Order: sequence, then structure tokens, then C-alpha cells
Amino acid sequence: MIRSYIFATLGLLAAPLLMAAGDFREEGLRAIDDAIGQAVTDARTPGAVFLMEREGKVYQKAYGSKAIVPEREVMREDTVFDAASLTKVVATTSAVMKLVEMGKLDLEAPVSRYLPEFKGEGKERITLRQVLTHSSGMRPGLSPNGDWKGKEAALRKACGEKPTAEPGSSYCYSDINFILLGLTVERVAGTGLDEFCGNEIFGPLGMKDSGFRPFDPTVPLPRSGDARVAPTEVLKDGTVLRGIVHDPTARRMGGVAGHAGLFTTAADLGRFSRMMLAGGELDGVRVFRAETVAAMTSVQSPAGLPRRGFGWDIDSPYAGPRGEWFPIGSYGHTGWTGTRLWIDPFSKTTVIFLSNRNHPDERGGVVALQRELGTLAALAIPDFNFAKVPGALPPDAVRVAAAPPKNEEVVLNGIDVLKRDGFRQLRGRNVGLITNHTGIDRERNTTIDLLHKAAEVKLVALFSPEHGIRGDLDREGIGDTTDEKTGLPVYSLYGERRTPAPEQLEDIDTLVFDIQDIGCRFYTYTSTMANCLEAAGKAKIRFIVLDRVNPIGPEVEGPVLSTERTFVATHEIPLRHGMTTGELARLINAERKFGTDLSVIRCEGGSPLRWFDRSGQPWQNPSPNMRGLTAATLYPGVGLLEFCKVSVGRGTETPFEIFGAPYIDELKFAAELNRAGLDGVRFIPARFTPAGSVFAGEECRGVKILLTNRDRFRAADLGLLLATTLQGFHGESLGLEKMKLLLGDEETLKGIREGKSIEALKPVRDRNLPAFLKARHPYLLYPR
Repeated sequence: MIRSYIFATLGLLAAPLLMAAGDFREEGLRAIDDAIGQAVTDARTPGAVFLMEREGKVYQKAYGSKAIVPEREVMREDTVFDAASLTKVVATTSAVMKLVEMGKLDLEAPVSRYLPEFKGEGKERITLRQVLTHSSGMRPGLSPNGDWKGKEAALRKACGEKPTAEPGSSYCYSDINFILLGLTVERVAGTGLDEFCGNEIFGPLGMKDSGFRPFDPTVPLPRSGDARVAPTEVLKDGTVLRGIVHDPTARRMGGVAGHAGLFTTAADLGRFSRMMLAGGELDGVRVFRAETVAAMTSVQSPAGLPRRGFGWDIDSPYAGPRGEWFPIGSYGHTGWTGTRLWIDPFSKTTVIFLSNRNHPDERGGVVALQRELGTLAALAIPDFNFAKVPGALPPDAVRVAAAPPKNEEVVLNGIDVLKRDGFRQLRGRNVGLITNHTGIDRERNTTIDLLHKAAEVKLVALFSPEHGIRGDLDREGIGDTTDEKTGLPVYSLYGERRTPAPEQLEDIDTLVFDIQDIGCRFYTYTSTMANCLEAAGKAKIRFIVLDRVNPIGPEVEGPVLSTERTFVATHEIPLRHGMTTGELARLINAERKFGTDLSVIRCEGGSPLRWFDRSGQPWQNPSPNMRGLTAATLYPGVGLLEFCKVSVGRGTETPFEIFGAPYIDELKFAAELNRAGLDGVRFIPARFTPAGSVFAGEECRGVKILLTNRDRFRAADLGLLLATTLQGFHGESLGLEKMKLLLGDEETLKGIREGKSIEALKPVRDRNLPAFLKARHPYLLYPR
């Protein structure tokens, strides 16, 4: 919680308050101490070291314990921490950019120029720039399966990966990217990443306590057995990871990897940060050219994707540690073990927080604390106006409403809660899991793997919805298969059958559902859940929903389904229902009288009824054409016309963000749509040629849909506007009757057919919403 009783308004940033600790605001420093102290008390971390530095003024303090297993040790300011993903920027990005300065690497060159093994499946098109900005299309991490070890094995694993998206088209934070970069450095430099960084970065900067493998006696500092090293997790065999990198992939690679493995101290990171703020030089030693530092810390990601520099985070969903006041254009990074570094070049401030929040287990969490510390640190600076910062970047036009509000906590989805609780809700159960690639925890571990490995839980079978168990199939008729990783049978619920067969449930006493919905009635995952819920009731077995965030929030938009139920219209709910999957299951089970023994493992932490990028959860494309939150926001409106004779962008790089047909005059169409003045959206004339789906290979003319204010935007209004406008212009070509299946309301369709205005159609469309809101109330799990 932000200590708002200390700083009620931004006006206090210029107030004459009591100064201490190098002229930082004493009230601000006390708030920082309180926030970290509370996190220690709440067991979110056993201890931490905090350092804030600005123009020679330093505040540093240690909190709590360095270790609590096997015995408690007091945290010290010089404690050495497993930096986790800070490795990506402090070590690997630095090494890459140093080689660029030496003329040995070209950021626009494909990775395969330096790692020729990295080819096939389109990987030859992936450039160093794209891996540095996490726009390569590679998955988040290497598979943990198998007993592989060593860097060559890691390279083979990476080379065997298939990109999940076209390079440069999407954003996915990926360890694989930096594993490849670390291997590239070693291949080009002819020496280990650890040695190169020691010679070219850490040594020249006097970072005497920074390096890889601190328990390796061949590494001089930190020394082998150094008690200054903070331990992290205690493994199942009782091994305490102390001086041994926590990241399991980095451990398999011998402790030196591009994505993890660095150990460091707050003081050393302070030296590194001073160098960055000084344009690449510290104490008369130049490590980088000024233009190199500028390139690393300015936006380098493709337009339309979260803003990142080379390696460094600027304005992505992981930029929470910036807090509320440090301007966009400041930069930093976080690490899985509970580390963070944020640098503001405008106020010349560095904020460092190092913790071992996963000691002795993974139950600690400091994500919300990191955001709070960013806010409190800015408020502790007395002589800088953060309300107006010349040179700061403006908020992203689409994400302008997405800045996390005060007191907002990270959401734990049902699988995160289940994992935290040691899977006790499933102990002794024979489980059938209904899931796909969206069934992941916050660390992107798949629910399949988690349940398969969970003690006292027997995972018997998998059931897959539309798009398959891995979410990469965009076709009708998916057959049964076997999961390659677990050897379990995978029964398709989007082929010959849409419901589990009785014989498939014979050895199962509990069905678990974990799939990410997007909050729209005709998205078929809810239909799959309803079918399985009914089957569980008939088989007299338990049904558990692992609840998840509704990514487009709590808003409800009509019409309520009034036509017959179908697979794209599973129940009498509105177009945009504003409910979580667990709430929908409770509603459907009751209203359909399934009588199923239903439980919901609820979301915890923050409210799951918020925009997805405020949840703290990682985005995973729910289906091949649902490639981001903007598409999901527009989908309930644009998707309404998908069965008509129009292209909704399938077969393009921006499905549901572009709309058209060969018969449309795009200039006239865009002008008419803009004339309606819908809140939160504008339309740009566009031409595009889909590579697949409707009008494949034909040039379509229509509009690019620009979301300008998502909080004011109403997707149902967009659907009406598109339908009424096209019906007026091209009724003979549109095929309006095909809209009935997804619209689900004959009265509204009749009004569109008759040429009624949107304002006249809204009361008809929304007539059943009050009754629905009243009927759903007993089944809600979260405050509205």
C-alpha cells in the first residue's frame, strides 16, 4: 500500500520538508523503510537491501534476514544477491553492445550469422535487434524436460524451438532470447560470457563483488563459500541454493547464461548506474560511448509493441518498478529472485532493491512492493518536478488508461493459488485437465506440467478445446492425440465430439478447467467449459475451475442471448459479460440445473475484473488470432460480423484491429464511421490483403481501428456501427443474416435490417440487461 498519508498530492513534491540522508525527504525515506519492513513482516521476503542514489546523495539500508534456513542470519548492506534477470541488462546487453562498439556484432544481422545452427521454421529472419527487444517471436523459456546439460545442449534446444509469431510482430518476454545472446557473445568473443564481462565491464567499473558462479573456487570474487551471498530456494532434496544460480536453465548451463547467473551487490549496481547516467564513463574510465548508452536506453522495439530499449525495459507490462512518478523514458529491469534496478536520467536518480524473496521457498512476492518503492523513491526527492519533465515520452496512445492505480496488487490466478497451497485441493485425486497453452501460472509454468509433477496428484488425461492443446491450430476438426511431454492422452473437444465421452471419464474423479477466456460470449472456451461441466454432473465427478482474470474487465454490454443456444452462444449471457470463468461456471451450473459438484479456486490479490495489463499476469495469445489486449478489447464488436461477407483481419498481422472487404470504398466508409463519434475509437482508411480466411489473396478496403480510450469504448456500439453502416452502403453484399448467430438477438438484428440508428437500437439491444444483472448476482465471487 502506498503511504498516501505522507504524500497526499503531487504538490508536496516541492514542499519544504525535513531533510536527511543526503537531503532526501526524511518522510519519504521513512515510508520506504515502512514498506520494506512490512514486506519482511508479511514474509513476502526474508530481507532486502535498498539503495537510492542521486547526484552524490546516497541512502542505503539493509532489512530483515539474509537467511532463515538452516539458521537465521542478519541481512547486511554488502550482501551478494542472485541478480536473476538483471543479468540480461547488466551483463549480457552490456557485452553485446561492447561487441557492437568493437565492430564484431551488427544488431540488424540475423542471429544465424553468428550462430549458424539457429535456423529452420523461419528463425533465419530473427535479428539481434529482435532478441534484444523481445520481439523475436520465441517462447518464454526452454522446456525443462529431459536431463540435458551444458551450453551446447542449450543451443540445440534453442535451435529446436519453433517461433510462435512472425519476428517483429509481437512482444513476448523470453529467456530464450538472452540465452541466444549470451551464446552469441561467447561465440564471437572467443571467451566465456563471465570472463568477457569481467574484463570489459565489471573490472573497469570496479564492480569487485559482481560475477558468475560465486561458489566456484576458480572465480576470485565473490569468493567461494563467501557468507555474504544470500541464499535462495531450498530444493526438495534439502540443498540450499547459496552461490548457486537459482534459475534451473542457467544451472544446467553451468551457471553462466545470458538470461541469469549474475551475482552482485547494491553498491556494485550503484557504480554501474552512475556509469550509465554519466553516458558510459565512471571515475575517468570510459566503458561505453555516449551514443551506445543512448541506444540502449531509448525505444528500440517495433512500433505498436511495448516500449523497450536494447535489453532495458522502458514502458512494457513489466515496468511496474517505475512507480507512479518516474517519467516514461526512465529505464530498468527486474529479476525473478526479487531484484530490481531503475534509473531515471531526467532526475539523475537510481533506485536499487535487492531481495531473496524465494528463500526458503517460492511463496514470497515483491512485485507490488517494487512498484510502491518506485513511487516512494520519487516522492522522497525534494527538488524535482515530476509533473512536468521535458524530454519524457508521452503515454502510449492505446495504453494511456492502463497505468496501475494506487494500491493495486498483482492478481494471482487460480493456478497460482493452487500452486502456492501445495496443490492440497487436488491431493489424492485422479484428475482430468481441460486446458490449452493459456493454462500457465504467473511464471509461465504450464498447468499440465505443474499437475503432472505435483505430489499426491494423479493426472490421468488431458482435454483440449478449439485450437488444440498448444493453441496453435486454427481449423475445424481436431483429433485425439498424445501429449509428447507427459505421454498422457489428449482428447479433443473440438472434433467429432464437443463433450467428454463417458468412457473417457471412467478413471477420473475430478475435472479441472484452466483456460484463459477473453470476456466475450461467442469465444468458444466458455462453451467447452459448459459442456464439460454438464458431463461432470452426469458422471457424478467433481469439477474445479481455476479462475482467471477477465482481460477486458467488468463492463457488461448487450444483447443478452435470446436466440437458441449454439457452440458460439452457450448460455443466456450478454455479448460482453463482465464475469470471470469461475463466476460463469457457477451461473451456468445453477441455471441449467446440472447439479455438478462445482468448486472454484478463486483469484487472490488484486481484483481479476480489470484490464489485463493491470493484473501483473503474463499475456499469452488465447488463440492464434487473438494477439493482444487491443484485439481482445475490439473483438466483441468486430467479431459480431465475422460470419458476414467481410474480413475481420484474420490472415493479417492485426486480426480484429482491421476490417474490410473488396467491395468497400475505404475513404467513404472511414468518414462515415468517424462521423458517428463513438467514444474511445477512431477509424483510419486502410487497404490490406489477407493471407487466409475470408477474401484470402484479395485486396480488401476498409479501416484500421484505433482504440483511443478503452475505458470509454463500448464494443457493442462498435458492432452496431459497423453493421448499420455496411448495411446502408452495401446491404446486398454484406450478408447481414449471418450476423444472427453471434449477435444472438433477433430484435436487434431486425432493427439493423430496417435501417434504425444506433441510438434507436440501443434500448432494444439492452432491454434484457437489468434482468441479467439481477439474476447473476448470487453467483458473483468478487466485488464490483
